[in-house]
Amino acid sequence: MPLIHINIMMAFIMSLVGLLMYRSHLMSALLCLEGMMLSLFILTALLALDSHFILASMIPIILLVFAACEAAIGLALLVMISSTYGTDYVQNLNLLRC
Repeated sequence: MPLIHINIMMAFIMSLVGLLMYRSHLMSALLCLEGMMLSLFILTALLALDSHFILASMIPIILLVFAACEAAIGLALLVMISSTYGTDYVQNLNLLRC
């Protein structure tokens, strides 16, 4: 396995650990999710280049579309929550409250 693949996997693992450890603020959780999606995009793009299969080149683009949708929904939720509650603490959110 090339060194670049190991580096990208380590970036994914570091983003996952960051998501698990620093999830008190919604903004930090969204940044960790974006780091995970970026490392997955780079890894799939590198694997698509290595495979020389035409249909494999569509997978990174599809992943990038899902990452953009995830970022848009996450930022919309962040704006809505921060304007409603005045903070972005995840602990203050109660999803069972009507």
